[in-house]
Amino acid sequence: MLSPSLEDYLEELYKLYSRKKTLKVRDLAFNLGVSSPSVVKALKKLHSSNYIIYEKYKGIKLTEKGKVLGKSLVKRNDILREFLIITDSNCNPEEEAEAIEHYLSPSTVKTLKILSSFLKDNKDILTRFKEYRDKDA
Repeated sequence: MLSPSLEDYLEELYKLYSRKKTLKVRDLAFNLGVSSPSVVKALKKLHSSNYIIYEKYKGIKLTEKGKVLGKSLVKRNDILREFLIITDSNCNPEEEAEAIEHYLSPSTVKTLKILSSFLKDNKDILTRFKEYRDKDA
């Protein structure tokens, strides 16, 4: 199991990979707002856990294991963001999803995904929920 920080690195690597971008230390550092030495330290840990292949000056490649987990991490973030948007949570959905994603179990994330789909398919219930939420605000 990866730490929340390493999950963030792998998630960002997968996003770059899915955009057909070359995986580079400097891009990862820029996107995550961290230093290059911090990125290298994280890459070494991801390499030793077989999520990536990393060789200094030769780039970064996701292993199949890294692609599978990276994709699920991106999907988890998307589910949480979508739930926050659908329910009109009074927050920045990107920041909030990032803040909570590491602390929810897979079954809770799955439940939020189902609830989001249910609310999208049942606009009347979504409207009633928002009215109920707002009546005591």
